[in-house]
Amino acid sequence: MLGENHSLTHEFPEHLDTITQLTANDSAFAENAKNYNTLDKEIRELELRGNPIDDHEMNTLKHNRAELKDWLYSKIMSA
Repeated sequence: MLGENHSLTHEFPEHLDTITQLTANDSAFAENAKNYNTLDKEIRELELRGNPIDDHEMNTLKHNRAELKDWLYSKIMSA
């Protein structure tokens, strides 16, 4: 769905306390969470504007978001 919110707290609301704790106490997690949410916002805005970039660039952005999400989820589950 175009423009869908994939922010970290929206994707994992059941882990909100863990996300908050990790963001406060783990600088690598905090930085990657910030990068993930920034990238998600960029993708969402591009989608809502009709994808003003080519498909390869959009796929690269989405791939990078997925990699960050996997890393963040792994940290959440191991906390």
